Amino acid sequence: MKLKQKSIFSLLTGIFLVSLTACGSATQNTSDASNTGQNTSNSGENSVNTLNLYSARHYDSDKELYDKFTQETGIKINLIEGKDDELIERIKTEGNNSPADILITVDVGRLWRAQQDGVFQKVSDKELETVIPKYLRSSDGYWFGISKRARVIIYNKQKVKPAELSSYEELTNPRWKGRICSRSSGNIYNQSLVAFLIEKDGKEKTKQWIQGFVANFARPPEGNDIDQIKDVASGECDVAIVNHYYFARLLKSSEAKNQEVTKNVAVFFPNQNTNGTHINISGVGMTINAPHKENALKFMNFLVKPEAQEIFANNNHEYPVLSSLKPNSTVAGFGTFKESDLDVAASGKNNEEAVKLMDEAGWK
Repeated sequence: MKLKQKSIFSLLTGIFLVSLTACGSATQNTSDASNTGQNTSNSGENSVNTLNLYSARHYDSDKELYDKFTQETGIKINLIEGKDDELIERIKTEGNNSPADILITVDVGRLWRAQQDGVFQKVSDKELETVIPKYLRSSDGYWFGISKRARVIIYNKQKVKPAELSSYEELTNPRWKGRICSRSSGNIYNQSLVAFLIEKDGKEKTKQWIQGFVANFARPPEGNDIDQIKDVASGECDVAIVNHYYFARLLKSSEAKNQEVTKNVAVFFPNQNTNGTHINISGVGMTINAPHKENALKFMNFLVKPEAQEIFANNNHEYPVLSSLKPNSTVAGFGTFKESDLDVAASGKNNEEAVKLMDEAGWK
């Protein structure tokens, strides 16, 4: 009998520990590595020196950003990382009791979705409105771009000459039949590109573009941006559309196999003779029930200071939103280019239509 009671107790204890670990595994107090796993509800959320940050940016390099903010302000960051949609749903579920002060996402489509779901509150701040170009932020102050990503064409240098490339639209040409690799239509970066084309060219032309683009696929859509680059390098396909910084990561990788990938691949900026290359953003917004509004605004302002923008540029190979700053040397090596100044909010506004058109055209 004693043995049976002990077994039950051990089982219950195990269940409790597993549950506790699952609840806190994504939370981290960036000012003290020993606090990893601590839930924000028990980590000083009511303290005046606290900021509760929900972030979809899964980059170890961002820790330097958070540490620098704490050093300058004395405000400790309690970090919860997760996928964009999961964090949005979490904030909605938490409701008025949500400890979240700030939400950072990695695509304007998710920023738009969070705004539509009532996750953000309006922020009116002269500094943010002055340094961030109008087309990289919400017109009514719900969210702000903090870094830029160019959606570029990657090509195999042995099979494609730069003179053969020109625009996203030109990739529907039959001469690209069986030569294009792509991620799935479920990828938000692809959805935002299509939404951008809807805003620029209209629904009918964009639908025709998707049909022609899909007809030229070398294989069914699969993998992430890095996979597309590797497949172009291996010769499985000749071109692919990716975010520029993925190629920069491979260039700076210490692994020989990644260095090998970059030898036969190069970057091309599309639409230079028209409206410019599609730009997406990583962005930030203050949550509707932020318990530390003053700290949240300080953090938002910090993200667009030169020292923070340099971290985005140097650590993750992104383009700064500050026009006064240049990208790092690796990204600068891709060359200067004309970027589209079309309001990035269009990629959020047109997302639903973009997904519909992609489905109708058979983009899996």
